[in-house]
Amino acid sequence: MIIKIDNLTLEELQKQMTLIAEPSYKAKQIYEWIHQKNVTSFDEMSNVAKKTRELLKNSFEFTNISILQRLDSKQDETKKYLLLLEDGNIIETVFLKYKHGNTLCISSQVGCKMGCVFCASTKNGFVRNLSVAEILNQIYIVQKDSGEKISNIVVMGTGEPLENFDNIIKFFNIINDEKGQNISLRKITISTCGLVPKIYELANLDLQITLAISLHVANQEKREKILPIARMYNLDDLKKACEYYIKKTNKRITFEYILIDEFNDTYEDAVNLSNYTKNMLCNINLIPYNSIKESKISASKENNIDKFRKTLTDLGLYATVRRELGSDINAACGQLRNDILEKRM
Repeated sequence: MIIKIDNLTLEELQKQMTLIAEPSYKAKQIYEWIHQKNVTSFDEMSNVAKKTRELLKNSFEFTNISILQRLDSKQDETKKYLLLLEDGNIIETVFLKYKHGNTLCISSQVGCKMGCVFCASTKNGFVRNLSVAEILNQIYIVQKDSGEKISNIVVMGTGEPLENFDNIIKFFNIINDEKGQNISLRKITISTCGLVPKIYELANLDLQITLAISLHVANQEKREKILPIARMYNLDDLKKACEYYIKKTNKRITFEYILIDEFNDTYEDAVNLSNYTKNMLCNINLIPYNSIKESKISASKENNIDKFRKTLTDLGLYATVRRELGSDINAACGQLRNDILEKRM
C-alpha cells in the first residue's frame, strides 16, 4: 500500500527512507518541502536528486485536497472554504482576520456525532475522522490561496476533536515543528463539548495549547436538552476534569457560552455560571447565536447579551462577547456543507 507522505512526522519519514534504501538524513530535506514550503508533488522538490524523487513516487503519494468553493464576506475579510477530499467528502474551514493576526478555524472530522441541537455540523451525522494530512492541508491550502500567513489556529470547525485524539496530537507536533510552519502551541485553541476522559488525557500531555469547553449552560437539566454528551458526563464530572486540567497545565480554560433567547440568558443563568466557574482559572467567551435553518433556536437579544455580560463582570468573572464575523456567508460550522449535501440528494 502506498503511504501518504504528508501524514508522517519527521521521525516516521526517516524510518521510511531507510526502508527504500535511502539515507535517513534526506528525510529532513523532504519534510521541509512538504510542511514548510507546502509543495504537493515530488517534482517540485528541486534540490532532491532525481533518483530519490523517483523512489519517492513509487513508495509515497500526497493527500489530494482541492477547493470546491470559497465565499468572501462583504462585511469583513472572512473567507469560508469548502474543501473536497479524495473520497468525495467535503469539509469546511474558515479564515478570520483579527488585529492580533490571521486565524483559521479548522475541522477535525467529516460530520459529527455529538448531536448538539444548536450546531449545523451534526445534522447530517458522522462520517469519519480526518487524517493528519487532511487537518494540516486546511492550513496549507488557505495560506496558498489567500497569500496570508496563518498565525492562530482554532480547532472548532466540524467535529469533536477529542474523538480524533491521536491525529490531533500528531497534528500539533507537525504544525509546531520548526522545520514546518512553526506555529506556537500557545496560539492553538481546541474546543470540546466535554469528553471527560480525553480532557484528563490531554491534561497529562501538558501541552501549551488553550482548551475551550463548550459549556453553554451551567444547569444539568438544561444542558442535557442541548448537548447530549451531558447525559454521559454530567457537570460535576466535567468540572473535576477542568480543575485537573488547570492544575496540571497551569493554563487558563475558556468556557464557551452560546446565548439562546429565553433559555440560558437570564440573571439566574448568569449566577449559575458564576457559581460553576468560581475559583477556576478561566475566561468566559459569550457567543451570540448564529441561527441555522436546521434549528428553531433563536439568538438572544442584544440588550440581554449586554446584561448577561455585565452580570458576570459584576460577579467577578472575566467575560467577553465574541465579535461576529462572516455572518453574510454562513460562516457558522456546517451550514455551507449542508447546503451542498442537500443539492447532491
